[in-house]
This record gives sequence, structure tokens and C-alpha cells, in this order.
Amino acid sequence: MYAIILSKNRQHTVRAGDVIDLDLDDTLEPGAKLTIDEVLLVGEEGKIKLGKPLVAGAQVTAEVVGMIKGKKLIAFRFKRRKNVRKKRGHRQRYTRVKITGIQG
Repeated sequence: MYAIILSKNRQHTVRAGDVIDLDLDDTLEPGAKLTIDEVLLVGEEGKIKLGKPLVAGAQVTAEVVGMIKGKKLIAFRFKRRKNVRKKRGHRQRYTRVKITGIQG
């Protein structure tokens, strides 16, 4: 069984046991239970329930594993022959969750 969930305007395809990274939510502690009600699609063995826009009564349960940082991204701008160089780095922070179940 799998589901497509909506979390802060990002869609994720999940199955039970998957570990995914969601956008950071500082209010959650590691080990906390999380219920996601915004389920767009639930599928299992050839049967698909498609929501308009959400599947009624479907939910995904997850457990918070911890907070992590993504890979470092570098934004570098320059203008040739003008001695203009700007280097900026960024590391996005995520909440890592483990999917424990899908009801739908």
C-alpha cells in the first residue's frame, strides 16, 4: 500500500516503513507521533482511491526520527573583468520522519 501526501505544498510518495524528510517543524520532538490528514491518493494492488482534492477518511501516521540538515548548496555570482564575486552557501533544515502506517 502506498499514498501520496501533501506536506507544506510538497507532495511525497510514501509506503509503510519509509523514512522521508519533510520541511522543518521545530515544534516536534524526536519520538513524537505525527498524523498527516492531507492524503491525495491511496493505492494498493491495482486499486486506486483518488481524492478531489483529498481522500476522505484517509490518513498517514508517522514517527519523528529527528532533525537533519540537507547538503550544502553554493550560489556563486561573478562578473568577468570587474572584480565582482559573491559566494553564498545554504543548508536547508528538515524533519526526518518514519512512516508507520497508512489508513485509507
